Amino acid sequence: MANHQKDFLFVLIKSLSKSEKRQFKIFASRLETSSNTKFIELFNILDKSDVYDEKLILKSGVIKKVQLSNLKSYLYKQILVSIRLNIPSQNIRYQLREQIDFAAILYNKGLYKQSLKILDKTKIAALENDEKLMAYEIVEFEKLIESQYITRSIQGRADELVIQAKELNYRNTISSKLSNLSLQLYGIMLKTGYVKSDEEYKYIDNYFNKHIAKLDEKKFGFREKYWFYNANLWRSFLVQDFLASYKYAYKWVTLFYDNPNMIYLNPVFFLKGNHYLLESLFMLKYKSKFKKYLFLLEETTNDPRFPVNDNIASLSFLYLYNNKLNYHILEGTFAESEYLIPEILSKLKLHSEHLDEHHEMLFYYKIASIYFGNEKYVESIFYLEKIINNKNLSMREDLMCFARLLSLIAHYELGNDYYLENQLKNTYKFLLKMNDLHEVQKEIIKFLKNLNSIYPGDIKKEFIKMRERFIELEKNTYEKRAFLYLDIISWLESKIENRKISDIIKEKAKLSNR
Repeated sequence: MANHQKDFLFVLIKSLSKSEKRQFKIFASRLETSSNTKFIELFNILDKSDVYDEKLILKSGVIKKVQLSNLKSYLYKQILVSIRLNIPSQNIRYQLREQIDFAAILYNKGLYKQSLKILDKTKIAALENDEKLMAYEIVEFEKLIESQYITRSIQGRADELVIQAKELNYRNTISSKLSNLSLQLYGIMLKTGYVKSDEEYKYIDNYFNKHIAKLDEKKFGFREKYWFYNANLWRSFLVQDFLASYKYAYKWVTLFYDNPNMIYLNPVFFLKGNHYLLESLFMLKYKSKFKKYLFLLEETTNDPRFPVNDNIASLSFLYLYNNKLNYHILEGTFAESEYLIPEILSKLKLHSEHLDEHHEMLFYYKIASIYFGNEKYVESIFYLEKIINNKNLSMREDLMCFARLLSLIAHYELGNDYYLENQLKNTYKFLLKMNDLHEVQKEIIKFLKNLNSIYPGDIKKEFIKMRERFIELEKNTYEKRAFLYLDIISWLESKIENRKISDIIKEKAKLSNR
């Protein structure tokens, strides 16, 4: 898992590919007369180390303690410079930034017409790729040159630049307002979670409508549309309107497929949009569309034109494999999905520096759900305890909650009565502490607590009674999310009918016809 307490320089060096390390050494050899310079020695020591150990560095005798801090800073900077010089040429943002830098060099040398010519070409490319912030920066640079020097470039040039500046400033302001709204809604999600009452629903609705009241979607360009759909999506998730979540995630993804060049220019936004689309379809249990868009996402990420770097590789793994597990959970094909587990565990290690603990724990919960559905309760409990024993999931208390509940049911299936009684008390205390004791959680705990006192001949009647109770709760807007984490109804039906839970879910998946 990612450890943000590690030394930044050490983490950067470990993130380098073989070709990047080779390029750095070639670059570094040009800076000094000898390859035996201290900062290259430091690089080599850290590159060969498995963990950051300052004592080992000083023990080498090459570097003194008083030099280490400055040397690390210098090495860090030179590695970034080396990477910057070798960035793939197809990255349009770096191309644009490079051209702006060239224009600045020409401007400082007094070659104003040459500078303006580069800026004009770069501005056209920026607008074609919807890089409005850079386009605005270019216009401001053009205004600076035109206002200071008589270039006689074009008659009416001043008016043209003023109009361009106003238009770009307006569009950038709209994008900024919508991105701010999206971030604020996401912040509310992290702080308070999904709405739990009509009062909270009304607050979010009013907050959202207040911020978009004067905006006209018809006038939006690509970036404004993107942020508009993004903000709408977070509003929909917060109020648990999954149909609206699907609507705006679909618009988000379609926006990219309608503008394919934007997929390769903004791969992170594209990946996130697809993830939210698949998450919405999972919540709606719309398996045919889920399968379609999962296949399309994998096909796009495998396209040779799709950008490749550490961040994108980690996100692609996160979203693809998370949703591959979701698809099997949706279909009830638990046995068929077990082949994914060793692959996921291996990739988790590979991408450990780029994934946070919350996403790692989410994978463990999905793996536990797969094992539970396949009636491998010991394996399920093993992964659930990784979540339960984690003390750092302050932002994913819902995951902690359902991990505990699923663990209780798994222990019940194994007949671990002593453990069950003890854990029921601990789980109840935990839920009270986290202030997330909804009706579903209350009913599950009460039900499991009473099972030991029910005569064997009456257990089936109790299962039937609880099934009816949960069916009613599932209709409640503020309770239905719990059933997406834990399919308690299918489990109860498996006990009532004395069948495998996987068979129950498969049957439901076929009957849904979606």
